Amino acid sequence: MTPPWNSSGTLGGPERRQLDRRTTERATSDRRHHSRRARVRTMLLAAAMSSAPAARPMVALLPTTAVVKPRVEVLIEYSALPPDEAYDAMIEEAAVDYDMDADLIRAVMQTESAFHPLVVSRAGAEGLMQLMPELAVEMGVSDSFDPRENIRGGTRYLKHLLDYYDGDLGLALAGYNAGPGNVERYGGIPPFAETRKYVQTITDLLRRSRSSSAD
Repeated sequence: MTPPWNSSGTLGGPERRQLDRRTTERATSDRRHHSRRARVRTMLLAAAMSSAPAARPMVALLPTTAVVKPRVEVLIEYSALPPDEAYDAMIEEAAVDYDMDADLIRAVMQTESAFHPLVVSRAGAEGLMQLMPELAVEMGVSDSFDPRENIRGGTRYLKHLLDYYDGDLGLALAGYNAGPGNVERYGGIPPFAETRKYVQTITDLLRRSRSSSAD
């Protein structure tokens, strides 16, 4: 059999043409393969881009003209009420509701606490008209340091004492200071220096208040 190559070692004749044809076919097949791969890559890239969120368009930040409103200054004149006037509305309310003299309530408050809503005595009396905790509960006061509650509770108790002693102011004030038990025990204002001074102080304050009101 004649070898498929010539003396120079290269293929010749029909073998060479057959090899060239196979080479051409292989090259054509490779080009088609690469072309298909390129189309697949293009399709995948297009799909990926279509599914990605759209890029936010760039917005140019343009300078704006700020609108500055004119500043309006309101001057409020403030002055604190003196202590003897700070609770007038609450005193008047309690006086109307319990049919009491507002000047009497104010005089008791001045003597008891000097119009201090948070004062506590050595005995434990609390607030403006100095209510003991047990008495506060009895008079319906839930917070003795609430000025309105305290004033109403103290006024209610003072009214109760005045009614009990048939309007006798001295006995009512002595009962407010020393307790009704001591008034009963001594048959009148107890002989305690503090209680006697207390009754006299409030009586004098009330007299002066009524005198200035009459003028």
